[in-house]
Amino acid sequence: MAIRVYIERGPKRAFACAIEWPGWCRSGRDEDAALDALLRSVPRFARAVRAARLPFTPPKDVSGFEVVARVRGDATTDFGAPGATPAFDTEPLEGTDMRRAQALLRASWRAFDAAARKAKGKSLARGPRGGGRTLDKIVEHVVEADRGYVGALGWKVDAGAGSAGRLEATRSAMLDAIAASARGEIPARGPRGGARWRPRKAVRRSAWHWLDHAWEIEDRAT
Repeated sequence: MAIRVYIERGPKRAFACAIEWPGWCRSGRDEDAALDALLRSVPRFARAVRAARLPFTPPKDVSGFEVVARVRGDATTDFGAPGATPAFDTEPLEGTDMRRAQALLRASWRAFDAAARKAKGKSLARGPRGGGRTLDKIVEHVVEADRGYVGALGWKVDAGAGSAGRLEATRSAMLDAIAASARGEIPARGPRGGARWRPRKAVRRSAWHWLDHAWEIEDRAT
């Protein structure tokens, strides 16, 4: 059975994202390049998803992907992050789908933690102009981003958590926020009228971000 994907296309970059596998989302200069990148990431994603104990049958080539939707991207897309909200991500998240989403999100955390542990004490290769965050800065960046995603859902992270507990507090808050939003306990719009994120979007974006930086660490660790 083909794996359903949607394409998010901005003026300069495109993302190919697997609908039933939040977190599995790769980019390229155009649709074909994004699909190729998604295919190349199969071994890494299969390794990460193993922790979720979910059956995963990877495609052998790009013909194993079925593009079922195309959505317009924006500056966020071109900057390097999937930012659009496909129709699939506005659907309710409950029951088996909720448990599956939580399992995949936790799997992305385990993949990131494993990459960070292996890279501890190693130098991370710099870019051609000397750029690139240190390992500690990558961890800080991903945690801070997730705190923003929690806020986009209309929830808060425990402000009392010290620096050592920020990661776990943020992850716990993400799970609580997703569950509360799915139960309808958070208004769909914020106090200023802006639309809040839906649970599926939060899971997809967060899982992608953890995996993206896990794989960055693996590539740069020397």
